[in-house]
Amino acid sequence: MNESGLHVLMDQSTVERRVETGKLPDWAVAHYRSFHDGILGERNDTPFPCYFGVESEREGMGLYTFCDSATDVDALFGLGETLLEYLDTYEDHSERAPLTVFFRPPDEEWTEAKYHETLWHVLQFLHVHDPEPWPDEVPTDPDDEYWEFCFGGTPMFPTSRAPFYDDRKSRYCPVGLEITFQPRDLFEGVTADTEAGQQAREVIQNRLEEYDGVCPHADLGDWGVEGDREWKQYLFSSDESQAPDECPIRVTREHPKADPELLVGA
Repeated sequence: MNESGLHVLMDQSTVERRVETGKLPDWAVAHYRSFHDGILGERNDTPFPCYFGVESEREGMGLYTFCDSATDVDALFGLGETLLEYLDTYEDHSERAPLTVFFRPPDEEWTEAKYHETLWHVLQFLHVHDPEPWPDEVPTDPDDEYWEFCFGGTPMFPTSRAPFYDDRKSRYCPVGLEITFQPRDLFEGVTADTEAGQQAREVIQNRLEEYDGVCPHADLGDWGVEGDREWKQYLFSSDESQAPDECPIRVTREHPKADPELLVGA
């Protein structure tokens, strides 16, 4: 961790130091500052809705990396290696250590549909080249309330922000695509089937409505709740006509599975 280079795993103090000393490209600086200032700032006199995220960023618990491309094979292989390093170290770093990945912004303006396509391409690539098998306890069908993305044998919740949101500023990133990976065990004790989880959901949804100035997204839900689907929450739609109707990822338990056929349509 904290080795030299752009695509490595970094803690907050390292990112801050590299920002101040000019060791990160302009796009990476803009990405990090947008994220950091947005999480710790307010909108409509309301703090960022996810108070777990606010605490993590304020206390320096989070980990970060930058990805020079969302399509280049070498860049995505590098992302996979960094994600594996994160999974090996996050529990020793802090009690709540998400990994936020900042992707280099495109040279031209993308449509919302392109951002959805890119997110699922990244996740499909990671799945196809995952060195670990898909966990036995996790369904492979995204249309199952207990399905969630897995990598390195670890179930996780990747939430994304992007530039196409006009009103839903809690999911807005002006620079480009941003994905925050959170292993499932970070949610232990605060899932929908616990009293603490129900209280957390109520607080977050109240703050979400005030922060965004619009009602919470119709697809906002909880893992394991009948009728809710995890994949729809990874990158909320703004224009439903540009969002996928079905989960684009193709998951298999076959391992190893570096099969180019699985990348078709990603």
